[in-house]
Amino acid sequence: MLPLNLTIAVSSLSAHKLRAVLAMLGVFLGALAFTGVQHVSKIMVRQAEMETEKLGPNLYAVLAGSVRFTRGGGVRINGNSRNFVLADAQALIDSVPSVLDGTPFVTATMAVRGNGNAVNAQILACWPNYQEIRSFRPDVGRFFTWSDVDDRAKVCVLGRKIAQRLFGRPEQAVGRDIYMFRASFRVLGVMEEKGRDVSGTDQDEILLMPLTTYMRRASNQRWVSGVYMRLAKDAGLTQVNDSVNAIMRERHRIDPGEKDDFSSMSAADAIKLQRQALDLMTTLGGITSTISFAVGGLGILSIMILVVRSRRVEIGVRRAVGGRRRDIVRQFLFESGLMAAVGGGLGVAVTVALVLVGCTVAKLPIIIDPVSLAVTLAGSCLLGVLAGAYPAWQAANIEILDVLRS
Repeated sequence: MLPLNLTIAVSSLSAHKLRAVLAMLGVFLGALAFTGVQHVSKIMVRQAEMETEKLGPNLYAVLAGSVRFTRGGGVRINGNSRNFVLADAQALIDSVPSVLDGTPFVTATMAVRGNGNAVNAQILACWPNYQEIRSFRPDVGRFFTWSDVDDRAKVCVLGRKIAQRLFGRPEQAVGRDIYMFRASFRVLGVMEEKGRDVSGTDQDEILLMPLTTYMRRASNQRWVSGVYMRLAKDAGLTQVNDSVNAIMRERHRIDPGEKDDFSSMSAADAIKLQRQALDLMTTLGGITSTISFAVGGLGILSIMILVVRSRRVEIGVRRAVGGRRRDIVRQFLFESGLMAAVGGGLGVAVTVALVLVGCTVAKLPIIIDPVSLAVTLAGSCLLGVLAGAYPAWQAANIEILDVLRS
């Protein structure tokens, strides 16, 4: 029975190709929109999780100035304050609950020369425990030590891209001298490749040096840009936030009602913002796919009504030679379901192809959700059956005598 129904359905659709294609188009767009949004959302969530891992385990940062989250989920720091001093950072590390370790840091941008080449690099001055806090370690050579911090040694560690642009290969950078602040610095090592983190910073473009070296030898300053802290796994962010606010407002003598001159953030904050943006995108995508499916359902409904009218003779003859009403209903439900299934299947296939190509080109994690694809395909078939129910009922109730008279 099924091969016969399939043969009749294919023959009918082939006879009216344009109508069939237009009916499938709405379902195709609905399936493409729904599965596409679902996959983009899952891919971006996974990408955000991977970027969070790059920040370091349970990272928490207190920064001088105000932090503004950009639309893409990155972080922008405005109005750096110069009253965030080392003593503030040390007080936070010692007094905030659940803090396992911490390092103050200073950021700056500086021209760096070496091996006859020059690049602009982001300087990050910190303590040696930065590599554990940010889970970011040398791939070649070594990191600077506490002895280098105490001696204010003129040493540094290069990000991978900086090393490549200055010396060609990272291995050639170790032991060489670079020049900045009108002084030479010995390169101790080259960091592992890390890429951009969730704050938008390319960690392969930074140059790390001892905090005391920068603050005393390079800029002669007292203030820092902030402090990175590593929290315990079971740390309560609400308690940590309250403690940070209390300590900083007291140390900076900020009266009640006055605006903070510092900001605090965790990796979870940036991820939360990205998830909110993704939730909005998922909602809009759901609305779009629903509209497309509705248009596709109406298209199948109208096409099947026309099909029933144009095939009245065929229906009458089938009834006259013994065809049952349920056979007629099954035939037309099969045809409407087939159109929807083809449209949904094409939408699912295009989604899979776009995910594979797009993620490969953009270097994003490839995620194919078989459940989402199966649900979309099943929903498309169900939509086709529902849209074809009324035309099938019309076809089954055509009177044989009326057809024969005509």
